[in-house]
Amino acid sequence: MSEPGEKRPSTIHEVARLAGVSHTTVSRYLQDKNSLKPQTRIKVEYAVKALDYRPNLVARSMRTRRSNRLAIVLATGPHFPGRQLTAASETAHQAGYQLEIVSVEGGPKARAARIEDLARSGQVDGILAMSSIDLRTKSLGIPIVQSESHDEKLHVLGRLAGAAEIAEIIESLSSLGHRRFLHVAGDQSFASGRNRKRVYLETIERLGLESVGVYDGDWSGQSGVDAIAALPDDCGVTAVVAACDLAALGVIRGARARGWSVPRDLSVFGWDDDEYGRFATPSLSTVAVDRESQGRDAIHRLLAEIHGKPAPEPSTRTVNRLIHRESTAPPPPATDSRRADGRSEAQ
Repeated sequence: MSEPGEKRPSTIHEVARLAGVSHTTVSRYLQDKNSLKPQTRIKVEYAVKALDYRPNLVARSMRTRRSNRLAIVLATGPHFPGRQLTAASETAHQAGYQLEIVSVEGGPKARAARIEDLARSGQVDGILAMSSIDLRTKSLGIPIVQSESHDEKLHVLGRLAGAAEIAEIIESLSSLGHRRFLHVAGDQSFASGRNRKRVYLETIERLGLESVGVYDGDWSGQSGVDAIAALPDDCGVTAVVAACDLAALGVIRGARARGWSVPRDLSVFGWDDDEYGRFATPSLSTVAVDRESQGRDAIHRLLAEIHGKPAPEPSTRTVNRLIHRESTAPPPPATDSRRADGRSEAQ
């Protein structure tokens, strides 16, 4: 019973009246909002937020004999996919589900055993495996979707580990006039680090450009600082392609320590479009990776399995794209060469 003065929770019928739709349409929105026409979805979404409506999961569970809970099972590791999981959790909540994230030590068999336990417990309606599993049982009574986008140490796999955009970066910088490059690579135990290094070397050779080498880093800002500190004074590098945004920011820091200005003396390109790069000085040119859409797409696949619907098409927003910001510009004129002390004559 509500306390005096306490606001009574809104009902699904009140949401339906405000949106001008039936309560079954609101129910469809809560199960899979993408099943509605865009105009209808906007009306229902507005009503849900305006009334601060929250589905009664206990009542729904009793009515449907479902737990209204989902689980994501993945390996343990230091590289937790926070952006993907946050988006996955929000998508599940919007559909009226709670989400449990289960991090399992051990290999594919250990994760498969945990999945079998979860499936037989009746505590979840579906399971998403984001790391490989060795599942011998054909059917466990609930939908199990395998995304397998991360390996045993939560290194990204598949599309997440792609590197085609490295070629686009170099082509773009080359069109500005850059001819001599440096690559600050990611940890080579990662497929993404290896792929970006490989595409960098292939593109430099294909375009007939010069590379002063590859600095094998570890995704850290310090690796970017160290890469610049290791360059000889007469290296002539005017563009650096870093394997991630944090290393790229380290490059900018290292350049400043040598008296080089970014982008006047040195152009720098990163990868990830992490928020801090947008607010750096200068703001960082980078590759936008929509990890959020990848998390949402995985949950939509699982929800489709639960409700017996065809798998939805992946979001087109997951395509990586280059973002040019202040850290890249044409190279300095040939007459504006760096002095032996590493500082620009223009300073």
